[in-house]
Amino acid sequence: MTVTLEPPVAAPQPTKPAPTARSALPIWLRTPPKRRRSRRPEPTPREIRWWAGVVWLLTSALLLGFVAHVTIVGSLQHSRGQYLLYQQLRSELALATTPLGQLDVNAKLVSNGTPLALLTIKRLDINEVVVQGTRPSDLTEGPGHRRDTVLPGQDGTSIIMGRQATYGGPFGRLSALIPGDTITIVTGQGTSTYDVFGVRREGDLLPQELKSGEGRLELITADGIPLAPSGALHIDASLTSKVQTTPSPVFTKEVLDRSELAMGSDSGGWFATIFWLQLLTVAVIALRWVRSRWGLWQTWVITIPVWLALGAATAGAAMTTLPNLL
Repeated sequence: MTVTLEPPVAAPQPTKPAPTARSALPIWLRTPPKRRRSRRPEPTPREIRWWAGVVWLLTSALLLGFVAHVTIVGSLQHSRGQYLLYQQLRSELALATTPLGQLDVNAKLVSNGTPLALLTIKRLDINEVVVQGTRPSDLTEGPGHRRDTVLPGQDGTSIIMGRQATYGGPFGRLSALIPGDTITIVTGQGTSTYDVFGVRREGDLLPQELKSGEGRLELITADGIPLAPSGALHIDASLTSKVQTTPSPVFTKEVLDRSELAMGSDSGGWFATIFWLQLLTVAVIALRWVRSRWGLWQTWVITIPVWLALGAATAGAAMTTLPNLL
């Protein structure tokens, strides 16, 4: 009997999967697989990082409000104020009711903010309505006349102050004036012309005293880097036109508040600043609380206008506590 042995059958070899595009790349070029990150729970008012967010939002609102006020809001306020003041001054000039001294036509003290004159410097393209008063709040709409001095065109020195950078910066280019430049001012007594003869800074010698029957104009603004002044800049100009009738003064420099002098600030503005800051703080806390319930985009769309408006209002109130010539 013959036994036939069958050849052993080879075990099947495992087949290698076909290489993919990713596995075909070298290891240093492969993109690591994305890992799903666990989402951290929203913070609560009991956690420090919740209040850290409140402080961050509050600081951001103040900084954005200040920048917006200096660059946009203040300029718009100045432009609108000048438009309204010009309309009022034109009407009063036509009716001959423009104040000519420290008292108005009703023998009462001229109130701060009353338009008095129109100042023009053609070479610098400056055309501004001048108001009565030099407090920080008075200079938000235009240059201000220091109320203890005579009006432009009269016998004596008339002092006009203006801001360098904020609220439109009407006097921001005064440093470009040179001796011989002409300044024209229209008041209730007519048109007066001045010629610049000097530019002074802190520490420079004062001009010679005026003689009787002479007039002088002194323009004052901040000197140096905008918003970081090194002192005050003084422009002296002598009256070249006819000297107008000068009413007798009823008060002198001694009655002025410190906020009415060059680089003066108003301490009373802190009350308004604190009031708006409290409203802003409440709004920021409400924004932070609502965000965890409404969602990110819904919260920002609804609260950002309120947030920015309160920030600008707070910055505007704080501007009155800063030097009046900024």
